[in-house]
Order: sequence, then structure tokens, then C-alpha cells
Amino acid sequence: MMTATIQTLHDRFRRRWRDYLELTKPKVVALITFTAIVGMLLATPGMVPWEILLFGSLGIALMAGSAAALNHLVDRRVDALMARTCRRPLPSGHLETGQVLSFALAIGVLGFVLLLTFTNPLTAVLTFIALIGYAVIYTLFLKRATPQNIVIGGAAGAAPPLLGWIAVTGHIDPGALLLFLIIYVWTPPHFWALAIHRRHDYAHADIPLLPVTHGVAFTRLHILLYTVLLVLISLLPFLTGMSGVIYLVGALALGGRFLHHAARLFATGDDRLAMPAFSFSIVYLFGLFAALMLDHYTSGPLAYLWHSVS
Repeated sequence: MMTATIQTLHDRFRRRWRDYLELTKPKVVALITFTAIVGMLLATPGMVPWEILLFGSLGIALMAGSAAALNHLVDRRVDALMARTCRRPLPSGHLETGQVLSFALAIGVLGFVLLLTFTNPLTAVLTFIALIGYAVIYTLFLKRATPQNIVIGGAAGAAPPLLGWIAVTGHIDPGALLLFLIIYVWTPPHFWALAIHRRHDYAHADIPLLPVTHGVAFTRLHILLYTVLLVLISLLPFLTGMSGVIYLVGALALGGRFLHHAARLFATGDDRLAMPAFSFSIVYLFGLFAALMLDHYTSGPLAYLWHSVS
């Protein structure tokens, strides 16, 4: 009897833990945290102090998770209408609004305190502004007001590498803004590909995304145009001397593949190609920032070796 009770409590704890974890959108937060870490690493020619790297990354991750949980809270009625989101913790009834709000506030405050303690006030304040930008301004207002919601609201999602950079330097530099710009331009084609695939869900929920208000053909064209712009902007780290040849090769390879997905989606008109484009867009961003990091720590030694040999 005691064993059965313990097993039941264990199962309930696991289910509850998974519900709270789902609130934070862990896959999204993982990508956010990775780009923030790359921003930290690129901000200095040496190694980032361990306390900034560890607690700065954790603080940004916690505040991103808080923003995601608040997004769940604000969107709970809309989520209940869509097949993709109806099984989330709130619409499914696994958690109540008070629990979600308390959780979001707790991890948000903890993240803010960590950033304030181990990085600097500018990082903490800008991360809080990004949280409000996503959880309130985008989710509560822009998402329901205009088909350009993801373009305007994308600034909040593009902030992590900028925040990581500032966590190390304490100020905003052109390199940090360039990293911000890359993610800002990446966001619309990334999200619109998913929106094409889920457009009927969004239409049912009365969310005015681009494929709902302007049609799929118009959205495919904009995915292609934004991807072309993204590939061009992705070359700027090399052209400005911020990165070297290793990054350039990675940016061209990844950009060519992303452009192939966008061009094929546009040329064929086959909406089944939207999800492969969406999936690769995540690989693209991860790969691009990994190439930036790799180039940062290898270009210097390689250049030194080249000059020594020559």
C-alpha cells in the first residue's frame, strides 16, 4: 500500500514537473540561451568570466522562460481553439492561472536578480524590457492587431545575443547590434513558414497572421524576400571584419540551403514544403551562431599560424 502511494505521488510530481517545464518552452529557451552565450563569447577576445557565463546565461534563460509562461497565460483561450496548442497545461486543465502566474513571476524575479547581481544593471533592465515586449506588447496587443505582428514584435526575440554581449561589456556595441539584426530578420521567414502550415488554426482563433489576412502566395513571396535579405545581412560579420573565413563559409552554406527551401516553397506553391523550411530555419540559426563562435576562437590562431609559416 505504501509503495503504491509513493509511486502515485512520484507520477504526479513528474507530470506536474513536465507541465511547468512545458510552460517555459524549453526548446525555444535553449536556442535563446545559446545565442546569448555566443553573444557573450564574441564580446571579448579572451574567455568570459565564469560567473557571468554561468549566472548571466541562467538569468537570461529564466527570464525567457518567464516570458514564455506569461505567453501561455495570456494565450490560454486562443490555445484552446488550436490543435497545436490545445493540450498545453492551461487549456488542458493541468494547471490553473494562479499557478502559472506565480511560477512566471518567481522565475522572472530570480532571473532578474541573477542578472543584476552577476552582470550589470543594463543587462537586467534590457532583459526585463524584452520580457515585457514579448509577453505583453507582442502577445497581448500586436499578435491580435496586425499581420505585421511578428515583424514588429520580433525585436524582443532578437535580443538574446545583444543581452549576452552587454552582460560582458556593460554597453552596446556595433557587433552586438549586428547579431540582433540577424535574428530580427530571421524571425519573419522562420515564423511565417509555420504560420502557413497552421493557417487554418490561426484563422479559427482569429489571429491575423500574414497567410490568414493576405493569403499563402503572398506569404511565400515574403518568406523568399526576407530570406534573401537575411543571407545578405549574414555576410556583414565577415565584411565588417567581425569574423573570418570560417564563418563566411558556414554563412554561405547555411544561407544557400535556407534560400533553397524558401525558393522551392515559393516556386512550387506546395504548402507541404513549409514545415521543412521551418525546421531548417532553426538549424540555420543554430549553425550560423555556432560558426560565429568557432570562427571567433580559431581565426586568430589560424591567422597567426599562417603568418608564421609565410
